[in-house]
Amino acid sequence: MLKTISKETRCSQNSVSIDNVTAPNPVSSRDRTRAQLVEVAAELLATSGPDAVTTRSVALAAGLQAPTIYRLFGDKSGLLDAVVEHGFASYMARKHLDADSDPVESLRDGWELHVGFGLANPELFRLMHTALRTPQGRAAAATGAGVLQARVHRVAEAGCLRVTERRAVELIQAAGTGVVFTLIDQAKDERDDTLTDMAWESVCATILVGQSTAVTGPAAAAVTLRAALPDLTALTPAERALLGDWLDRIAESQRVPG
Repeated sequence: MLKTISKETRCSQNSVSIDNVTAPNPVSSRDRTRAQLVEVAAELLATSGPDAVTTRSVALAAGLQAPTIYRLFGDKSGLLDAVVEHGFASYMARKHLDADSDPVESLRDGWELHVGFGLANPELFRLMHTALRTPQGRAAAATGAGVLQARVHRVAEAGCLRVTERRAVELIQAAGTGVVFTLIDQAKDERDDTLTDMAWESVCATILVGQSTAVTGPAAAAVTLRAALPDLTALTPAERALLGDWLDRIAESQRVPG
């Protein structure tokens, strides 16, 4: 039986506090001012939504002149981009991958983190997933996706994945982000706390071989062998690439009985 996500665990996720955004080393006055403005903008975003984040309101709350924002960020959009970049950095700081943990449990932990972060930081989460990202924001998002890919790869190596790694990653991303958007659009007193667990169980039923199910059939075998391809040094790189294509086709074309 797959472990479900407790309400207590979800509620334990803390909202993002933009503290220590500068390095511990001495920084310039410009950097301190920039960090202060990002912190103020993030607070306004969290408490009042994106419409409250104006150059005037941020400058007033920070005790600075509006031209300072234009000089440091260009405009309001540039300031929000900086808030999004720091949001991704805060999110990534929590995405630790424990190489010794159970692969499926590690995957579930990543799901909990994603949903918990979104529920604790609804406006920031919405902005992070809808705004046009800067190169820095895209790089941070790609790093986060890389952690998920690594978690999924460990599940495949353990012989517990029934679909291709790419399909599993895409499904987890779509389901996890979709659940968060659905929940943050609901009134808090009407929020369906069971939706997260139901969505996770549905994802697991689709991508994972059941704990009592032996890894049999060509699809599951193809996924497991595909995960081990980098270690097959008896094959040349070209041979591994060709075999990988064949294994992907097998995995995509067949299903493992549940």
